[in-house]
Amino acid sequence: MKKRHLLAAAAALVLATSLHAQSAAKPLRIVVAFAPGGPVDFTARTIAEPLGRALGRTVVIDNKPGANGAIGAAEVLRADPDGSTLWITSVGAAAINQSLYEKLPYNMQRDFAPVSLVTNNVEVFVTAMKDPARDITEFLAAARGRKESLPIASSGRGSIPHLALAQLESAVGIDFIHVPYNGMAPALNDLLGGQVAGTFADVAAVMGQIKGGRLKALGIAAPQRHPGLPDVKTFEEQGIRAMDTNNWYGLFASAKTPPAVLDALSKAVQQAMTDPAAAAKLLQAGAEPRSSSPQELAALVKSDTEKWARLIKSRNITADQ
Repeated sequence: MKKRHLLAAAAALVLATSLHAQSAAKPLRIVVAFAPGGPVDFTARTIAEPLGRALGRTVVIDNKPGANGAIGAAEVLRADPDGSTLWITSVGAAAINQSLYEKLPYNMQRDFAPVSLVTNNVEVFVTAMKDPARDITEFLAAARGRKESLPIASSGRGSIPHLALAQLESAVGIDFIHVPYNGMAPALNDLLGGQVAGTFADVAAVMGQIKGGRLKALGIAAPQRHPGLPDVKTFEEQGIRAMDTNNWYGLFASAKTPPAVLDALSKAVQQAMTDPAAAAKLLQAGAEPRSSSPQELAALVKSDTEKWARLIKSRNITADQ
């Protein structure tokens, strides 16, 4: 019996080694679940060069946007499960969609294997510069004093900015008018134009406007201040608890990928994320470089799936309401 187990283990190791050798001869394709030019695409292109060096192979970026990440997911699942195709996506497609949609063409736990986290992207609440509030406390005080609810934008129903707004409403007992847009760009255009009073956004999405004096940051929805905005207090520092959002980005492979190949890929990503030039570029853009083991990313997907499911259920949030 023991001999059979040893032979089986040896055969599995030979198979994994063979598949790894075959995949290493191919370019590594990173499927981006969003359009070119966005923050996920920027992250993928920033880490592509150091990841290629760590693996000793070419890395190519393949944008497959649409259907809230489902098109990118399907593309990865159609590819050979040899570790030559990875999916980079945000927390939405990985840990939120299953609570928003009755039917999804993929199942994260069944179909995908975590490789590594690549960035953290916490939310910041911003207003136009003409808003008199100096922090979130003053903004909320003004909101309470109004007869009509303030309109607050988001990048779409069920998006992290929408869920951050729902967290805020639950935490402070104020109802805002949620104004969903098809992406963050049109939401910011209307914020700058005065059609809405504020929005939550990934720091990376608004760092340029904040630094350029076009938007005012009133609070960080995370346990710690953001390293790129050290003077902006967290919500908790301003007396508001239960504000903890993180639109992290992670790399995933087909669940059929051999464990040895996944382990090698994860170690290469961890090495790539220590590249000083790539890390500095991400930080300057507002993202926080962060790698992980596959097990750590699996635990994060599980905990965030449960966290956002509770909020979505309690607030009765759907993708089409």
